Amino acid sequence: MRTSDRIRCEGYPCTDVNTAAYTVPDIDIAPENIKLVLISEAAPQDPADYYYAAGAPQAGSLFEETTVLAFRDASADVASLQDILDMGVYLTTAVKCAKTSYTLKAATTKTCSILLEAELAPFTNVRAYLLMGDVAIRALNYIAKRNGERRVVPTGSTYKIRGGVYQFRGVPAFPSYLQAGPSFFIEKSKRRMIAEDVAAALRHLT
Repeated sequence: MRTSDRIRCEGYPCTDVNTAAYTVPDIDIAPENIKLVLISEAAPQDPADYYYAAGAPQAGSLFEETTVLAFRDASADVASLQDILDMGVYLTTAVKCAKTSYTLKAATTKTCSILLEAELAPFTNVRAYLLMGDVAIRALNYIAKRNGERRVVPTGSTYKIRGGVYQFRGVPAFPSYLQAGPSFFIEKSKRRMIAEDVAAALRHLT
C-alpha cells in the first residue's frame, strides 16, 4: 500500500501553509505490519528534509536525523529511519503542507485531519500512537470528535498532560513534544521528555 495513492488534498483550501511543499508518505508498506504510528506536526519546507523522499526513507534528511536521535535517546538500537520502519513504526505528519509561520490555524489542522484519518484507517494492528506536538494532538482529537468519540487527549500544556493514560479507539496514545526538525536541538529538557515518551510507546511493541 502507498499512502500517496490513498489520500489527496482537493483544492488546497488552507491559507496559512505552503502548498508547494505538500508531502505525503510515498513508500510501499504492509499496513498489517504497522504497530506504532508517530505523528509529527507539518511537512518541511524542503521535501528533502521529509521522512520519505523519492519513495524511500531519506538518508541524511533533517527529519531522519532528529527522529533517529529521539529513538536512540529512548534506548532503541537504531541507526537510520529504515531501522525504525523495520520495527513496525509508521511516521507521518498531521498537516501535509509546510507552515508559513510559527503556528498553524486550528482550521488548517482540522481540515488536514480528514486526510490523516483516511491515512490511518488501514492500520488495524496499531498498538500505540505517538503524538509529537500540539498539532498532532489536536489532529487526533479532531478525528475523534468528528466520529462522535470522546476527546483523546485533554486540553493543557504538554508538560502537564504527558504521562497520563489516554486512548484512541482502545489504543494507547502518548502526547509529547515535536521531534522532527531543528527545534529538537534547542531544549534539552524537552529532548529528555521526548525520549521518555518514545520509550513508553515502544514498550507496547513487545
